Amino acid sequence: MDKNRLKIDRYLFDETSHSPSLVDIVGEDRLDQVVDFCFIENPYFPGKALLRKIQQKLPVLIKFYPSSNPVLAQKELASVVHAQPEHLVIGNGATELITIIQSQLVSEMGIPVPTFSEYIEKLEHSGKVKLFQLPHEKGYQLDLDAYAEWLEQEKPDTALIINPGNPTGQLIGLDEMLGFLRRMQHLKLILVDESFIDFAADEIPSLIPHVAEFPNLIIVRSMSKHCGVPGLRLGYCCTANEVFLRKIRNVLPVWNINTLAEYFLTQLRETDKEYHVARNKVIADVDLLFNQLKGIDGFEVYPTGSNFILLKIKGGSTAYDVQMRLLEEFGVYVRDCSNKTGMDKFHIRVSSKGRKKDKVLVEALRQISKELGKPQSGFE
Repeated sequence: MDKNRLKIDRYLFDETSHSPSLVDIVGEDRLDQVVDFCFIENPYFPGKALLRKIQQKLPVLIKFYPSSNPVLAQKELASVVHAQPEHLVIGNGATELITIIQSQLVSEMGIPVPTFSEYIEKLEHSGKVKLFQLPHEKGYQLDLDAYAEWLEQEKPDTALIINPGNPTGQLIGLDEMLGFLRRMQHLKLILVDESFIDFAADEIPSLIPHVAEFPNLIIVRSMSKHCGVPGLRLGYCCTANEVFLRKIRNVLPVWNINTLAEYFLTQLRETDKEYHVARNKVIADVDLLFNQLKGIDGFEVYPTGSNFILLKIKGGSTAYDVQMRLLEEFGVYVRDCSNKTGMDKFHIRVSSKGRKKDKVLVEALRQISKELGKPQSGFE
């Protein structure tokens, strides 16, 4: 093996359905040698001023319990997402809320695949899931009419939609989503994950303003994605259904979010303008990255309404082979989507990390595109 090849612990990729963290793969002392295009984030938020405020507050925050009154944090969040505070539940990451919703409200869930694996894993061993396979020949795009017909035939009590889709990046327009909700009013629950919706357009096409119209609707969002703070473990759901709200809140422990996360929420109103500047900067970066990737032979580039892009590898090389080569030879970490239920082994997902870092990704893909499908020395 080339002495310049980055040595990584490949076995870690077999131990989780999610991507292993970069620090686990390469070690803390080599983090500066790799650019992480696997983790999806907002690279421009929080800004330096807010980070300094959090650092200054840290000695005080870690010595106190967070508030035992969740309404206070709900009001802070509601002011920037334009929701009614009483319609919000804040969780220790979106995954906490996903787990509670599935355990407390779902008898059987229809799930289009491929998708975010957390939705499947909590249900697959309980017999509470029905999978709707998205057609690979159509780029795994979700046709809402076909999905609605399938739901009416299979009769699960719950339907899931991730919009924009993960891992496809597919954006379903607001009018189309509203039409689906009207058609599916007979379902007990429609769960819509909007974790990436803030990167869809200048005017965010969210369903939050419409929750009161649809009693069976719950919207889930991960703040890790659009605010760029995965370490704070913040997510929230929004619904006008009082029964749903009561059942979710009854299961949540007191102090389910920590003081750092709670303090971050108190700063959102003040930094809201800064946030939207950052959000629109990401949208512009993704548009540029998309056009650059389209010019590289050997890849089919999927249209996206998110801050990440899905690519299909042509020529026979697998996503795992490309992922390992990018990581070991170029210090570029991308998401191999092969372990996503319902997806083949030829797709990688890349997130935008800002124009300077995105250039590193584009150049690495250009280099390997010349030899896609050919065996590589030192490759397994």
